[in-house]
Amino acid sequence: MTATPQSVAPSGIPSRAGQRPRHALLARDRRFGYALVAPLLIVLLLITAYPLGYNVWNSLHHVNYLLPPLGAWAGLSNYAKLVSDNQFVPALVHTLLFTVVSVIVETLIGLGIALALNKPFRGRGLVRAAVFIPWAVPTVVSAELWRTMFDPQQGFVNFLLTKLHLPLATTTWLDSTWTAWAAILIADAWRNTPFIAIVLLAGLQVIPADIYEAAKIDGANAWNTFRRLTLPLLKPALMVALIFRTLQSFLIFDVVYIMTSGGPGTSTDVLAYLNYKAFFVLFDYGYGGAVSVALVVMALVIAQIYRLVFRTEQTV
Repeated sequence: MTATPQSVAPSGIPSRAGQRPRHALLARDRRFGYALVAPLLIVLLLITAYPLGYNVWNSLHHVNYLLPPLGAWAGLSNYAKLVSDNQFVPALVHTLLFTVVSVIVETLIGLGIALALNKPFRGRGLVRAAVFIPWAVPTVVSAELWRTMFDPQQGFVNFLLTKLHLPLATTTWLDSTWTAWAAILIADAWRNTPFIAIVLLAGLQVIPADIYEAAKIDGANAWNTFRRLTLPLLKPALMVALIFRTLQSFLIFDVVYIMTSGGPGTSTDVLAYLNYKAFFVLFDYGYGGAVSVALVVMALVIAQIYRLVFRTEQTV
């Protein structure tokens, strides 16, 4: 008997005669993947299409319930108001600065936690569970907890600083701009850093141990192993963590609303809180719609920037 002849595909991979080309198989898998996620995408579209369309409609009309008439065509005047409003630009700056600082701080701490929890030690399961508890706490509960802890009279923070004879023991944390931002950052990092740790720990778990054994045999030290092996192999998980946390930080609302309500004055205003005030304080749905649309557009731009950056790194 003679063996079935094999042909060599253009990619250099041998294939049996009559076997479907590799690109056809990839296309079939891609269509199957689209079919799997299509129901979820349809549901999400049905849920989000009306609110988004309604905000776009509001942003193009005069819809201020304190200043009738309602529904008059406004064109782009609500969007022009974004630039002229003396609160929008400062809120945008606050949002961007908070996003950058919080993502950097939380990513570094989360990476350190993930690396520590990836090492075998006694009681690791219990420590993992304890570390991830803050992420399970609702944001409103977490923010209220930290607002109480930063209370200058009865809060635990000043009590602890006093007992340890450390500076800032008499600070009224939420009554000053910089200390209020520090309190917001601490509260946000306490709750959300475990999320980054979870994602990065999952990424570390799939890295083969053989790679580290080979690096150890070759004489690589801990820093070179981390820089040349761990970090490159961790990039997919790092991309997921960065995208989610950046968008969450950019759209922060709960912590600011509970802890400072944008104060003192408007020094801790962020875009999402400004949007809340436009809708539920000023009842200006036209301007609120414009802020909402601007938030969606900026969030999409941020996600696209991340996608392009990581795609560029993967193709280099």
